Amino acid sequence: MEIKIGFSFTQEIIVRHEDTAAVYGSGKLEVFATPAMVGLMENTAIKCLEGMLEAENDTVGIEINVKHVKATPVGKKVGCKATITETEGRRIRFEIEAWDETATIGTAVHDRFIINPVKFLSKLG
Repeated sequence: MEIKIGFSFTQEIIVRHEDTAAVYGSGKLEVFATPAMVGLMENTAIKCLEGMLEAENDTVGIEINVKHVKATPVGKKVGCKATITETEGRRIRFEIEAWDETATIGTAVHDRFIINPVKFLSKLG
């Protein structure tokens, strides 16, 4: 399999009550939580890699540098796009952007590492 530099994946969600800062405990407001946005960003990166990894492999997130620049209320649509920008050994880097119906809400640089899940879990002992 080959990791394709420049390949991207985009998905959309509707912000639900369960996605808010008030529910996550990262704030008190009924707006899209930063941890929920980070989760969406990581999930978009994972989906970007579908079909590119050997069957016995998976990835784990090892670093994310994120900016959350705009609040989004419940009921609004949020889009997220992850683009593969580089690879180095087993590390894959993504540039990620998230937006709502009016503007960019966040950006990130995210690194994932290719692992064999059986070997990875065996080391957790």
